[in-house]
Amino acid sequence: MSATELITTNSSASATFEALARLIRNREARVGVIGLGYVGLPLALTLNDAGFPVTGIDLDENRVQRLCDRTSYVTDVGNNELAKAMDGGRFKVTSDAEVIRELDAVIICVPTPLRKSKEPDLSYVMSAVDMIASRLRSGQLIILESTTYPGTTEELILPQLEKAGCRVGSDCFLAYSPERVDPGNKEFSTRNIPKIVGGITSRCAELAALLYGLCVDRTMTVSSTRVAEMVKLLENTFRNVNVALANEIALMCAHMQIDVWEVIRAAKTKPFGFMPFYPGPGLGGHCIPIDPIYLLWKAKSTGFEPRFIELADSINSGMPRAVVLRAMELMNQRGMPLKGSRVHILGVTYKKDISDTRESPAIEIVKLLSGCGATVSYTDSFASELEVDGQRLQSTPATSELLEGSDLVMIVTDHSNVDYRTVADRAPLVFDTRNATEGIHSDNIVRL
Repeated sequence: MSATELITTNSSASATFEALARLIRNREARVGVIGLGYVGLPLALTLNDAGFPVTGIDLDENRVQRLCDRTSYVTDVGNNELAKAMDGGRFKVTSDAEVIRELDAVIICVPTPLRKSKEPDLSYVMSAVDMIASRLRSGQLIILESTTYPGTTEELILPQLEKAGCRVGSDCFLAYSPERVDPGNKEFSTRNIPKIVGGITSRCAELAALLYGLCVDRTMTVSSTRVAEMVKLLENTFRNVNVALANEIALMCAHMQIDVWEVIRAAKTKPFGFMPFYPGPGLGGHCIPIDPIYLLWKAKSTGFEPRFIELADSINSGMPRAVVLRAMELMNQRGMPLKGSRVHILGVTYKKDISDTRESPAIEIVKLLSGCGATVSYTDSFASELEVDGQRLQSTPATSELLEGSDLVMIVTDHSNVDYRTVADRAPLVFDTRNATEGIHSDNIVRL
């Protein structure tokens, strides 16, 4: 390339960058969010609330119709908030990918599950990238938010965009910003959780930070997309490992006849050097049990063996079985076999006060209890149905008659709307895996 051609190319790239930056600064940039789940929908509404015209894109036509009907299916988005955005004229939803051609910025918020082989499944991400690449034009900013392993943006998405004729950093711009949503958290939302941004080039990062900076309270730019991708995996692996420690301590305390909840309650009075994590029946949701596996897979592919993380996953994955074995032991102590018994579960979502059952330990617990010959029922006002091995179970109200007629009531998710005093009074045996009955003294309560 001659000096004249280089100057012309750089001038053109600068003009493209400045034009998009101006659109973003003036809140005139048309922003699209692909994937309107628990991450994408709140993000789309936050962008809209900041003054941007936003188009939500989801191939699930049922979701799109529900949103058009002003009905939210996401815990953190109320119907009134949704209706306000829809009626404001700057927020639209569609299942038609052709709208991508008209957008200035496109943010990908699709699932990244695991395959049965415990390998990353990036099919949703790559499908979204293909959708964008076939409609790509100069002057667009593409941002991936889906949790993934370090190198995804650079190794998989960048080549697809360049194959489509886009010179990233000149014609179009590519960045990664990990979602950090905590569903059901009343204190922290998309707006006040700091945004981490990493770009393929410095201009890519600058544009992404500019966009987010007009919508959230704080942004932090890191040196690369790989660093940004690793940030999210560190955050959730940190929690995974510490929960595994809490779970192992809980099993140890049960063996030594020590109340683990009292131990943790006392330990957290130390004002430094200790952070409380709590045991439970297993991990659930799309992040904490899955993200460390992404990191394990990537590390092993480079020849590094992360033994500590692998051990933590083994402990956490084994908790549903440990819980069922403990339940069997408790019933045996009372002269009742688990086979043929009636077990009622309170709470089947993966965490309290939300409707998400993805990766919930309750699913494995139900499967194991049923496999032992128990008749299992459940109550959860947040999840009217639960699918276990292709079969759909229906939530049943926890009436006094049901509680009294159960051989064992197991608290798997500690929803706030349950009267645990009544549960303790009516059920002949309560196995509390979440310490939901804290402060209630009864001989028929056993805590994890």
